[in-house]
Amino acid sequence: MATAATQIPGQALHDISLPIEGMTCASCVGRVEKALRGVRGVQRAEVNLATERASVSVADDVDVADLVSAIGAAGYIVPVPAPIELSIEGMTCASCVGRVERSLADVPGVQSATVNLATERAFVTAGAGVSAETLIDAVEKAGYGAARVSAAVDSGNAAKRDAEAAVLQRNLMIAAALTLPVFVIEMGSHLFPPLHHLVMRTIGMQASWTLQFVLASLVLLFPGRAFLAKGVPALLRRAPDMNSLVALGTMAAWGYSTVATFAPHWLPPGTVNVFFEAAAVIVTLILLGRWLEAKAKGRTSRVIEQLVALAPQTARVRRGTAIVELPVAEIQSGDVVELRPGERVAVDGVVVEGESFVDESMISGEPVPVAKSEGAEVVGGTINGQGNLAVRATTVGEASVLARIIRMVEQAQGAKLPIQALVDRVTMWFVPAVIALASLTFIIWLLFGPDPALGFALVNAVAVLIIACPCAMGLATPTSIMVGTGRAAEMGVLFRKGEALQALREAKIVALDKTGTLTEGRPTLTDFIVLDASPRDELLAMVAAIEAKSEHPIARAIVEAAEAEGLTLPAVSRFEARPGFGVEAEVAGRRVAIGADRYLNQLGVDVASFEDLSADLGHDGKSPLYVAVDGRLAAMVAVADPLKPEAVRAVAALRKLGLKVAMITGDNVRTARTIARQAGIDHVVAEVMPDGKVSALEALRNDFGKAVFVGDGINDAPALAAADVGIAIGSGTDIAIEAADVVLMAGDLGNVPKAIALSSAVMANIRQNLFWAFGYNTALIPVAAGLLYPASGTLLSPMLAAGAMGLSSVFVLTNALRLKRFVPSAI
Repeated sequence: MATAATQIPGQALHDISLPIEGMTCASCVGRVEKALRGVRGVQRAEVNLATERASVSVADDVDVADLVSAIGAAGYIVPVPAPIELSIEGMTCASCVGRVERSLADVPGVQSATVNLATERAFVTAGAGVSAETLIDAVEKAGYGAARVSAAVDSGNAAKRDAEAAVLQRNLMIAAALTLPVFVIEMGSHLFPPLHHLVMRTIGMQASWTLQFVLASLVLLFPGRAFLAKGVPALLRRAPDMNSLVALGTMAAWGYSTVATFAPHWLPPGTVNVFFEAAAVIVTLILLGRWLEAKAKGRTSRVIEQLVALAPQTARVRRGTAIVELPVAEIQSGDVVELRPGERVAVDGVVVEGESFVDESMISGEPVPVAKSEGAEVVGGTINGQGNLAVRATTVGEASVLARIIRMVEQAQGAKLPIQALVDRVTMWFVPAVIALASLTFIIWLLFGPDPALGFALVNAVAVLIIACPCAMGLATPTSIMVGTGRAAEMGVLFRKGEALQALREAKIVALDKTGTLTEGRPTLTDFIVLDASPRDELLAMVAAIEAKSEHPIARAIVEAAEAEGLTLPAVSRFEARPGFGVEAEVAGRRVAIGADRYLNQLGVDVASFEDLSADLGHDGKSPLYVAVDGRLAAMVAVADPLKPEAVRAVAALRKLGLKVAMITGDNVRTARTIARQAGIDHVVAEVMPDGKVSALEALRNDFGKAVFVGDGINDAPALAAADVGIAIGSGTDIAIEAADVVLMAGDLGNVPKAIALSSAVMANIRQNLFWAFGYNTALIPVAAGLLYPASGTLLSPMLAAGAMGLSSVFVLTNALRLKRFVPSAI
């Protein structure tokens, strides 16, 4: 047990709990406690071997990272927790995003915090001692709501958004019904003199103003209550947001009008007027913008809903001799699931019975169904064709391909691109600056404006407050990311890191691995050339029968070719393998030898008749082997790892996008150059080890600029991690996929240029949104302040300001939604 250190009087302490791995005995406990007590500011350290946790009391200025480092120096490990995802409520603009991020970042132990306005989610990377509850408390102290998002897919998110949209729609209808009479009475009287005379003759001006007061008050107290409930506390906390601007503007117009209605003697002569219609119309138009925004935001995240909908809720599972229908959540690895025609596959697994075609477009983007028979792998969420299948579950729950896809898309959609940093810096100070500008506008008009100066000052100050609401700024980047990454998922491209969207756009060179990326990754029989009139099929069957005894990849390619042609393999006897040379055996009473030219020369067989053809095959990257029967040359076999069908098209598309293309491979120089020539690649780096790929990539980056690396194998993982953007072929290894920033689910190299083209489209879309959001506010704030009035007598009505502000957010969202229709041209 650790002894408590003497506490410094007046020093605030808090407790931190850390998980620890690697302790085995009481002496380990003592070492960890000693290491923790050695950290400056630690007042108490107790370690429990049974629970493998340390409880530490520390001063507020102690960094959790120092505690973790001390434990590491003692020889033990504090496991890194997964990022904490929170659902945030109450954010309305970019200023809100900045405040929530700052409140989370101020929590001791938090390493990074990213908040997304469009998804209303926060992703927090923190030390092991930081709990979700601590983060939620910090968000609530900042004036917003927060809740932990579980690792399971949040299928209720769509229903929640629909409910919010329904509330906004109801409030909009109420506000419109109450605002319409106010607008007609006041503005109608200004625009249509007969209506003014009618009002004066019937109810009179005082009764008209009183009626407008009642209706406008109802609008502010009920449909507009949210603006006051959120905006006023934010002002009191000295952290104003969009709601604060609306609250200030509407309450200023309503308050001034109320004084003019019931205490006109408090106002200077000539300034008695009412602006109830401005307050009511502002609330109504902003509610309209919010409702349209909610509808559009729902459409931006529809890809996640579509992915969730791919997972069936129940499945038919074998239980002994019976078949029972169970919830998918109860299916375990090893269970056998029955699939009828047209059903969705419930789990990842392997076909154990039946034959069918399965629509795998949800992971490949390709519409052509794939044949499935015994031994074939199937993925949950894909659609079975006309046959019946029995599938043994291999991966269930959060480890399934569909669940991993959903997590990747959610994480990418919640990402914050480097371009967002500028937006964040501006918007953190934007609202306070707008309030200062509105105050300055009021003072200038009050001092120098024409009569009634107070009325002009109020109207223009309110217009400045309303026009500058930074909703569009906060939505400009995240909505484009959401729609762009969703469209990419539909194309079979998964962005594991949203930052790759921007980095891909800035890439100058794409480096490709050879085996499994440019090529099929396995040898294939390309040529079988017989000499004279030897029977081809008989000879191929004999060769395949001998090679079936070997485990060499080239032997496997020959056997597969014979089996594909339906040949029956004869019996083999007296098999002999000579490593590095070839094989020899007896087949149907005949002695057959297969090997390289040096082997047959050793056997006394002359291969000169195939010399020219062998040279041509070698030039094409094919490996020639020779076949001798009973001591006489009979045939030549050529085996190669062929280019993928889409490789040439993909390389051409990359070059069309203005990118340099290189190949980095561990293969020999001759084969590498042959493959590069066939694919249309100019830059070749061959005969490199896995760590050499990183050095080669660094050299390409120094020569050309930002580099993308595309690979599929374990040996590609270091290069994938070192590249500015690593793209993994989805059919490759899990290690390669985990090291990558982007995953091509179908393994189609043609999706690399598509991903880069989409990146360019997303970044262009973001720039359009930011130009509109910033340009709109920058251009219209001076107009709202009355800059054009001295020259043209033009003023911007607060009502028009409210409508324009709402439409700016709708424009940004609508522009982002255009990415849903993105189709890469000529790729």
